[in-house]
Amino acid sequence: MTKVSKANPAITGIIFAYLVVYIVWGSTFFFIEKALRSFSPFVLGSIRFFIAGSLLMSFCWLRGYKLYIKSVVKDALFIGFLLLFVDMAAIIWSEQYISSAIVTILSSAAAIWFIVFDKPKWKQNFSSFPIVLGLLSGFVGVFLLFAEQLFTQEEAGSDQKMKVIAMAVLLLGTVGWTIGSLISKYSKEKRDKNNGENEEQEDLHVMVKTAWQMVSAGVSFTLVALINGEYARFDIGNVLLVDWGAMLYLATMGSILAFGSYIWLLQHRPATEVSTYAYVNPIVAMALAHFFTNHQVTSLQVIGLLVVLCSVLLMNWNLYKDNKKFKVYKRAKRIKKLRDMAPKSSIPRIIEVFNFNSKHEKKEPHSQL
Repeated sequence: MTKVSKANPAITGIIFAYLVVYIVWGSTFFFIEKALRSFSPFVLGSIRFFIAGSLLMSFCWLRGYKLYIKSVVKDALFIGFLLLFVDMAAIIWSEQYISSAIVTILSSAAAIWFIVFDKPKWKQNFSSFPIVLGLLSGFVGVFLLFAEQLFTQEEAGSDQKMKVIAMAVLLLGTVGWTIGSLISKYSKEKRDKNNGENEEQEDLHVMVKTAWQMVSAGVSFTLVALINGEYARFDIGNVLLVDWGAMLYLATMGSILAFGSYIWLLQHRPATEVSTYAYVNPIVAMALAHFFTNHQVTSLQVIGLLVVLCSVLLMNWNLYKDNKKFKVYKRAKRIKKLRDMAPKSSIPRIIEVFNFNSKHEKKEPHSQL
C-alpha cells in the first residue's frame, strides 16, 4: 500500500509529472508503431531495454544505491521477464498488424485480469456489484474490438486473420503483465512482513529493482532476436534517423522518465489519483493514431474504448469511493443541500457542525491507497 508523502512538492512539479505520465506513456504505443519501420520487433525490444536499463543502472550507481542483493535481484529478474518482456513483446509484435489505438485499448483492459487472477481478493471482488458489472463490461468492450476485425469486409482474408491473432497475442501479454504485477505485489507484502519481524533484512531501492527488470527484458529480447534470426537480418545502415529518434524516445522518455514520474507521484499523491493515467493513455494513443498514422479510428473502436474505460472505472469504484477527496466532495454536496433547505438562521450552525466533523476526521488515523 502506497502512502502519501507528508512533503508538499511544488504544484508545478506535480503537474509536470502528471503530464509526463498521461502523455508520454500514452504516446509510447504510437512511437513503437513508428520504430517498427526500421526495427524488427525483438531487436526493437532488445535495444530499447538495454539502453534504458544501462542508463537507469548508471543513475542508481551514481546516486550511491546498493545494486545487488541476490534474493531481491532474482525476484526482479523474474518479474521483469513477465512485465517487460512477455507483455511488451506482445505489444510490439502485435503492432505489426493492428493499430496502436487498438493496442492501447486492449492493454487498458488488463484490469479485467487483475480481478480474475487475484485469488486472495476473489471474495471481496466478486461480492461487489460495481466490480462484477465492470468485469462484464470489460469483456463486452474487448468483444467489440474483436468483432470489428472479424466482420469487417475491407481487409483481405490473410490480413484479417493476422489482426485477430495479433489481438489474441496481445491479450495473452496482458495476462503476463497481470501475473507479474500480482507476484510483485504479494512478494512486496511478504518482504514487508518479514522486515517487521527482522529489522535487519535488506532491500533494494525501487529504481534499482526496475533497472534489473529492464536488464531481464533486454536479455530476453536479445536471446529471441538471435534465435529467430532477427539480428542476423538486421542492417543498422538501413535504420532511418527518425526511427533512431523513436527508439531513444522509447528508452529515455517512455522507460525512464515516465516510470520515474509515476513512482514519484505515488510517493506524493494518492494511488487512486495517480491511477487515472489508465483513462488518459488510450485517448492520447487513439488521437495520435488518428492524426499521424494511416490507420482510421472507427466509431466501433471509440465505443469499445468508452466501454473499456467505464469498466475500469467500475472495477476501481470501491477505491475511488473510499478516497478521502471523494468523501469530502460528497459531504460538501450534502452541506450545500442542507444550506438550501434550512432557514438562514440555521446556516451558521450547519457550517459549525461541518467544520467540527472535518477537524474530528483529521484526528482519526487513516491510510491512503
